[in-house]
Amino acid sequence: MQGTTTAGRLSLWRAAFVVARRDFTAILFSRAFIFFLLGPLFPVAVAALAGGVGAQVQSEAMAADVGIAMPADDLDAMMAARDELAEKVGPAIPPFVALERLQPGESFDAEELLSSGEGRFAAVVTGTVQEPQLTAPEANLARWQGTVSLIAAKAASREATAYPPVTTHPVATSGASENRGRFQTAQAGQLLLFLLIMLLASMVLSNLVEEKGNKIIEILAAAIPMDAVFVGKLFAMLAISLVGIAVWGSVGTGLLLAGGRSLSEFANPGVGWPMFFALGAVYFGMGYLLLGSIFLAVGSMATTVREVQTLAMPVTMAQVLVFFLASLAVTRTGEWFEYLAIAFPLSSPFAMLARAAVDEALWPHLLALVWQAVCVAVFIRAGASLFRRKVMKSGPQGAARSRGLGSLIRGTFRIGS
Repeated sequence: MQGTTTAGRLSLWRAAFVVARRDFTAILFSRAFIFFLLGPLFPVAVAALAGGVGAQVQSEAMAADVGIAMPADDLDAMMAARDELAEKVGPAIPPFVALERLQPGESFDAEELLSSGEGRFAAVVTGTVQEPQLTAPEANLARWQGTVSLIAAKAASREATAYPPVTTHPVATSGASENRGRFQTAQAGQLLLFLLIMLLASMVLSNLVEEKGNKIIEILAAAIPMDAVFVGKLFAMLAISLVGIAVWGSVGTGLLLAGGRSLSEFANPGVGWPMFFALGAVYFGMGYLLLGSIFLAVGSMATTVREVQTLAMPVTMAQVLVFFLASLAVTRTGEWFEYLAIAFPLSSPFAMLARAAVDEALWPHLLALVWQAVCVAVFIRAGASLFRRKVMKSGPQGAARSRGLGSLIRGTFRIGS
């Protein structure tokens, strides 16, 4: 790629700026871009509603009572002991429901009740306080055996128990909770970065195929170098992506503030929230340029939307594997596996963003950004070369066609003027 003006054409970087400005303004002020901005909000709203409904359904499905059928005195003692322990232990004590007060010598068929499938009973306690019997599916026996034994022991004592008060000393956080929160921040950051890159990088494919179909690419190639078309489109889509992220981020921040939430409620990343967001933006740019250059090169080999989908599928699946590689590296900080994820260009932004969440050091990010910048330059150069060969079949014949097409276009404009 050259930066000088040859044969009356614009230089590479000036031409790339012209293409980038043209694509940026054309997409930004189009109605389709407004719907594109609104597009991700609908899945988020549906996911939030589905999560709320799913949690409610799961809560209702998991709710289960323990029935109790004992002689009257034992039943009352068990219910009172259960209520007293529930005040101290909380939800770990299951709710008891009195089924039947048995007369001396009377029995209760717990197996028949559970086998009938009626009600919400997950287990039934029978027998006496001295010899309680628990009838339940095998999975619940180990779950509630100790609880029933504790309640029965409390009921058998028939005496008030003095529970000593516990003095509490709250702290803001602990080492374990801080590490757990940082790992969760790392995973969430990686997932968000992956979704944004995959969602936004695919735009370059549809834009390229559309312009190849209506011959705009050939018109551009007649006036400016093809490398400039590649670079201009890539950076225009990056700028459009940043606009979209700014809009979505503003909406998300507004919703958090409206809900009374703030970043102080979440674990502080190793480098701090301001630096974490700054590194996230830079790593998004690096990841987008790496994957976008691949998508543009792939799009140059396709002539229809169906071909684009067929050619882009291996790239997409490979990027999913790369994301899994970076995700595994989160739990192996300082090991060779993490260094492999950092060295591999496509996984490096994800691995380094996770490292920013769990580690306070900044100098590794400087080295990683230099390495990623070199990889971006190599990917753009290789992608532009393939783009030039595949789109216009560069060579003497291709150049002649471009000059002939350019003469026809210039002549048309002269006649029209």
